[in-house]
Amino acid sequence: MQLFEHASTVPITSYNTEEWQKGYRSLHQEYEYWIDEIEGEIPQALEGTLFRNGPGLLDVNGQQLQHPFDGDGMICAIAIKDGRAHFRNRFVKTEGYLAEQKAGKILYRGVFGTQKPGGWLANAFDTRTKNIANTQVLYWGGKLLALWEAAEPHRLDPQTLETLGQEYFDGVLSKGAPFAAHPWIDPVSQFDDGKPCLVNFSIKAGLSFTIAIYELDLNGKIVRQHDHPVPGFAFIHDFAITPNYCIFFQNPVDFNPIPFLAGMKSAGECIKFRPDKPTRIILIPRDTSSGRPTAQILETQSGFVFHHANAYEEDGEIILDSVCYENLPSVEPGSDYRQTDFEALAPGQLWRFNLNLADQTVKRELLEQRCCEFPFVHPGVAGRKHRYIYMAAAHASSGNAPHQAILKVDVESGERSVASFAPDGYVGEPVFVPRDRSDESGLYTQVQGDEDDGWLLAIAYDSKSDRSSVVILDAKNVEQGAIARLHFKHHVPYGLHGNFTPHYFESES
Repeated sequence: MQLFEHASTVPITSYNTEEWQKGYRSLHQEYEYWIDEIEGEIPQALEGTLFRNGPGLLDVNGQQLQHPFDGDGMICAIAIKDGRAHFRNRFVKTEGYLAEQKAGKILYRGVFGTQKPGGWLANAFDTRTKNIANTQVLYWGGKLLALWEAAEPHRLDPQTLETLGQEYFDGVLSKGAPFAAHPWIDPVSQFDDGKPCLVNFSIKAGLSFTIAIYELDLNGKIVRQHDHPVPGFAFIHDFAITPNYCIFFQNPVDFNPIPFLAGMKSAGECIKFRPDKPTRIILIPRDTSSGRPTAQILETQSGFVFHHANAYEEDGEIILDSVCYENLPSVEPGSDYRQTDFEALAPGQLWRFNLNLADQTVKRELLEQRCCEFPFVHPGVAGRKHRYIYMAAAHASSGNAPHQAILKVDVESGERSVASFAPDGYVGEPVFVPRDRSDESGLYTQVQGDEDDGWLLAIAYDSKSDRSSVVILDAKNVEQGAIARLHFKHHVPYGLHGNFTPHYFESES
């Protein structure tokens, strides 16, 4: 059943700013119910749980946050089996969340702009961070973890989403230690007898910056770790892996801490993009058998990267596909993120970087000019050569705009497939779920058949009905649009990241 409006029938200016803004409202209530309003049909072979994370609270008792990235994390779980679906959402009950809910006011400064009431005097020299656990959620080693890159994970009950406490991996992490929000699963790790392993990192700040690499086995135990000093300020949100390397883009930014310490600005407002400086690419070998490996550093022209699609090794090069911006817009004090002037900003676009390790050179190539973000690939090709990349994208093929479409890019043939939900729909990250069954570990460790044989699942907000839904697309036929829409009873604020697990978690209270 075709459940979308053809892109050709929607005007180029496909969005209404006031309608888009409606998706940035808090969802204060926690729900659980069977989704009984479904357009189309859920594929019978689709079974498991989609976990999503993002800022669920954009105010504290009516006091508006300055930036959505400062909002408390809220997990959504959509459990799917036998053509049925169950919805549940819960806030991550962090120490800061509980304290602010009890006080009924903002108690912490946010990283991206939120200040405590009371002006600079109330904020001066207050460097505490609130672990908001709002960026990613991942089921690994029998544990459901809510991640925020500046602090330790929170462990949740995968059935009920209740917060169980903070996770320190048997004491390897210390209290408050960072554990990034963009781990990768190596589907066939050469360091683990071909079994999958989880690879993650952290940025440790101090007199200098240090990248720490962590690798976890199937039981969720950290089995390898090593630290690497990084010269200069390190604003790194995501990374990529290959069988032999971890790859980081050190974006060219400066940080002036004085206004932050004086209480005049948030930390994010003290970051300044430097277009005159190159982007530094840090390659850290994963093999620790001979001690701590030595990192290599390459340089490419200035740009800013939040997210990488995937990387792989081929003929002495590392090929890396990433969403790159010309610059990082400054976060201005007092600005309202809901008043974003999209047309004044450069869009994120998909670029390919060829890293020649022998010559120490980098070549760049634009793969997709359409405004796009949140790239996703088949989990079985993580760190290996890929053909397809799926992204949230703008409706129009040029210019900057909210994400109203799901885009599939074939990097081999150059073909593009687009499903647009404009003018009323706004979509988040598309999660690819392979049609082939996972192995006994519950992971998709290799590609069975075609790389695009599966489904794309994304949460979409419909401004006309003021509700959100899970949209399901056939990844082979993206241009067909949604084959099913699972309508919620309410809206869900625009989120960040998530994952699908073949494990079915549904528990009625």
